[in-house]
Amino acid sequence: MRLRDRVYRAPSPIHGSGLFAKVPIAKGSFIGTYEGPQARRDGTYVLWVYEEGGETVARSGRNLLRYLNHAEQCNAEFDGFDLYAIHPIAAGDEITFNYNGAD
Repeated sequence: MRLRDRVYRAPSPIHGSGLFAKVPIAKGSFIGTYEGPQARRDGTYVLWVYEEGGETVARSGRNLLRYLNHAEQCNAEFDGFDLYAIHPIAAGDEITFNYNGAD
């Protein structure tokens, strides 16, 4: 299933635009990969990932995952640049992750 078949962008009560589930997403399910060119500095839609060995890499988001908003009590988390549901997500729910790491 393509990313656009699982999620959509819409106005968010959290901030600006957000990412929402089109279909129910089960806990542990793969949602999508944060895609975009490598970034060299911080900015809007830049996701930093810590790799083994302490190195950091960043991508400037170019797909729908760039609309993810922050929530302390999030329902998704990244493993590298891949996003997974850590709680069941109902169709119509906003998908969020904790910008600071684990919730």
